[in-house]
Amino acid sequence: MKVCLISPPYNSAVKSVVGVSSPPLGLAYIASMLRQNHEVKIIDSNILNYTLEDVEKELQSFNPDIVGITSVTPSIYEAYKVAETAKKVNEDCTVVLGGPHATFMPRRTMEECKYIDVIVKGEGEETTKELIENIEKGASLNEVKGITFREENEIIDSEPRPFIKNIDEIPFPSRDLLPMHLYQVNGVKYTTMLTSRGCPFKCSFCSSSRLFGGYWRGRSPENVLEEMKIVYEKYRIRNIEFMDDTFTLNQERAEEICDGIIKEGWDISWGASSRVDTLSKKLVEKMKKAGCWILFLGIESGSQKILDTIGKRITLEQVKKAVKILKDAEIQVLGSFIIGFLQDTTETIKETIKFAKSLNLDYAEFSILTPYPGTPIFDYAKKNNMLLTEDWSKYTAVEPIVKIAGASEREVKALFQKAYITFYLRPKIVMGWLKNKQFSFMKSGIRALMNYLEGR
Repeated sequence: MKVCLISPPYNSAVKSVVGVSSPPLGLAYIASMLRQNHEVKIIDSNILNYTLEDVEKELQSFNPDIVGITSVTPSIYEAYKVAETAKKVNEDCTVVLGGPHATFMPRRTMEECKYIDVIVKGEGEETTKELIENIEKGASLNEVKGITFREENEIIDSEPRPFIKNIDEIPFPSRDLLPMHLYQVNGVKYTTMLTSRGCPFKCSFCSSSRLFGGYWRGRSPENVLEEMKIVYEKYRIRNIEFMDDTFTLNQERAEEICDGIIKEGWDISWGASSRVDTLSKKLVEKMKKAGCWILFLGIESGSQKILDTIGKRITLEQVKKAVKILKDAEIQVLGSFIIGFLQDTTETIKETIKFAKSLNLDYAEFSILTPYPGTPIFDYAKKNNMLLTEDWSKYTAVEPIVKIAGASEREVKALFQKAYITFYLRPKIVMGWLKNKQFSFMKSGIRALMNYLEGR
């Protein structure tokens, strides 16, 4: 069968600020599961700067039997438009939708968009493969675990699908079906990799443990290094971002991956995400030697009370220690913070901003609490009538979505702007930009300041 996998046209908040679009790894993994038996095409609309009309032309040219679309919450309406376009090109094609939003709201998603035939929930590789086999044979879709589908006028949920235990068995993503030369940061090619799935932590604002399982599954160091070798030698890419929720959760495995990179002598630079309580001096020094240049830390709040309330299970002292270990090893640190938690007040938000500035961070990412479907906070806010809107296009992490007692929406938005202005427009940060010739950050900072002053 002919299968077209599509990342819909969507100008994300990240891309609009930093001008970077990442490869759609999920689609590339699914392509690898299918291409042995089917003809597969991937359309990454964002990196190609495609409009809906461009997608339509591609569909007309390829004429697929199956159209698979991926989407997150803020891009769901764009996914609906692609689904409608697919049916316009060929009303007999089967339109399949996947991604976290559809996973957690399958029935509502199908009710909102009549052009979607099937929703694949959670991990998509085995489910999509089995789904297409059944479609090809004309077999009942009810036999396929992990989907929601239409049958005449009914919406039916099949049995849940267990998570893939040994993720080494999943073939490497089909990067050859993507325009790899277009994925760049500051003119330098880069790619992303996923070396583990699942998260044992159940932070109230995050859906990862529900989406990929409440337990961690790591690829073996040998498997990870084999994929890295392909990236390094075949694609000649020297910059990698590991997309794991917590790359350092198993410190021994992380060290073994670093040992492998050092042994190979690869001239690469890479970044990853970590928790502050999964770092040690020994590991961090080995990571630096293996080419790690930046680590993303989910710090979330500068108030211990808030950290305890959201189930983060870390302390402010652990944060300070982790940042010091990384800076001593000369690894740059990006700290992530969220403002507008349900228990936040203007005072605790100010504590967060002050704490961010007190740390020796190279970068800070501030966002406004966005209760995505699938998170415990969404369930709570929905149940207690705290959601300001269910217009999914506004779920961008830069707009207040929840009403909280301790701060008005206007105050949250103002403090969000203040966080960026007061963190980045400090002599220390600006001098760092000049020293590292990061002029794009300077432009973004100046633009943010102008927007802030205009909005006062």
